[in-house]
Amino acid sequence: MSVCIGAFILQACAQNQPTTTKDTKVEKKITTSKEKYTLKDYLSTNEQLDKDVDAIIAALNDRALVAQLIMPAVGRLGLTNEVIEKQIKDTLIGGVLMLNGTKEEFTKWISTYNEINPYSKSLPFLYSADAEPSLVNRKIIGSTPVSKANEMKDIDEVIKFTTIISKDLNAIGINYNFSPVVDMSPNKTVGFRSFGANPENIIPWSNAFIQETQKNNIIATAKHFPGHGLVSGDTHKALQMIDGELKEIGNYPKLIEDGVLSIMVAHIAVKNNPEYDTKGLPSTLSPEIVQHLLREKFNFKGLIVTDAMNMGGVNSIPNAEVKAIEAGCDIVLMPMNIEKAHASILKKVKEDAAFKAKVTAAAKRIVRMKLCTLK
Repeated sequence: MSVCIGAFILQACAQNQPTTTKDTKVEKKITTSKEKYTLKDYLSTNEQLDKDVDAIIAALNDRALVAQLIMPAVGRLGLTNEVIEKQIKDTLIGGVLMLNGTKEEFTKWISTYNEINPYSKSLPFLYSADAEPSLVNRKIIGSTPVSKANEMKDIDEVIKFTTIISKDLNAIGINYNFSPVVDMSPNKTVGFRSFGANPENIIPWSNAFIQETQKNNIIATAKHFPGHGLVSGDTHKALQMIDGELKEIGNYPKLIEDGVLSIMVAHIAVKNNPEYDTKGLPSTLSPEIVQHLLREKFNFKGLIVTDAMNMGGVNSIPNAEVKAIEAGCDIVLMPMNIEKAHASILKKVKEDAAFKAKVTAAAKRIVRMKLCTLK
């Protein structure tokens, strides 16, 4: 990167860490290219990008490696700004979800986080938001008004409002949109948030949203895999169940083929399905769903992010963050306790070589995406 990636020294991991920890310091000099990447490069065959990712990963100690996978939230429904700043200085997190606040607050906070992030000139955070058309004006107060997803009339309106949303996100500094919802409409929790008022519109309109978002160098996220639209309840409150056939997974292959860069997995269990039974666990913690179905069968190469880990569908399961990574998730969103989540993942990394390989592979995907969002 012309001004962001050249030769640099990563040595801030020691900040605010006890001197007894082996991973308190990184002093390895990294020499990467000055190549400038965009999101179009993420899925491409790019030898130089591969080398730059490998150079950065090689310089991260285990503490910083684990931090890449953890994303808390800040805002009215998240942690305080002061807590997030401490977590950055303590090398605990690799991104932040902007959750219910004002456009001005989020812009200011992101600017501050960039200043105190020890890797800001080489390895910026992923800053995300639930900037769905149906939620964005409530989630980001002061954002430009747009129509709700289930009220849009045609694909031209989808593109128009996606452009407006993307312009606001770029102005704030958000580079990762947890949108669109590609679920069917019957479920009350997600139905009004998808383009499913007419089921035939879900795939083409979602695809239009994704392409327009990523054209603006913002990561788009199809959610909630393997499908939240045909279950009756709300995963915010309790674990929901798909009984039998996965009727909504057909919404994903075309989006994956056309290059969606992120998919969010839901806290939904699957039973009476011989191939994809989750054994009572939410899909977020199930290798059958995350690794076998999404990664292998659907050949998805982008970032897999959990739905919020503080939700009722998962928050009572012990060591859920470790299990999510074991299942194949890259980003653990909003753990109940950031410090405990980081510690439990780090402990497993030091004890289990196979698990460390999973964490490293996830971190490589995240770092690759970060390099492709640098401006």
